[in-house]
Amino acid sequence: QVNLVESGGGLVQTGGTLRLACAASVYTFSNYAMAWFRQAPGKDREFVAATRGSSAAYYADSVKGRFTISRDSGKNTLYLGMNSLKPEDTAVYYCAAYSGLNPIIPTRLPYYNYWGQGTQVTVSS
Repeated sequence: QVNLVESGGGLVQTGGTLRLACAASVYTFSNYAMAWFRQAPGKDREFVAATRGSSAAYYADSVKGRFTISRDSGKNTLYLGMNSLKPEDTAVYYCAAYSGLNPIIPTRLPYYNYWGQGTQVTVSS
């Protein structure tokens, strides 16, 4: 069983910065592909960023160049640094983990079998 707990959300003005964290209770954190998704009111949950290991990362086009996904395996924690925030970034942000044996970095929601409870990010204009 994997437990994911997000933190770091809040209210920020346009152009501001936030860093989200996701604490994972897993035995071998480095074995999991980890991702951030977000869901705005009335919209489907969408991919934001994903990573596996210490190097490879993928980003949605809408956040590329503004958001940075990273992980600290010593702390079993995933991060999402968010810069130049826009009102359209307003959403609940979810941390997700993929525990499959295939060493891929999924960007599609169905691959992820563990989810956190979400943290609200609100960007005011």
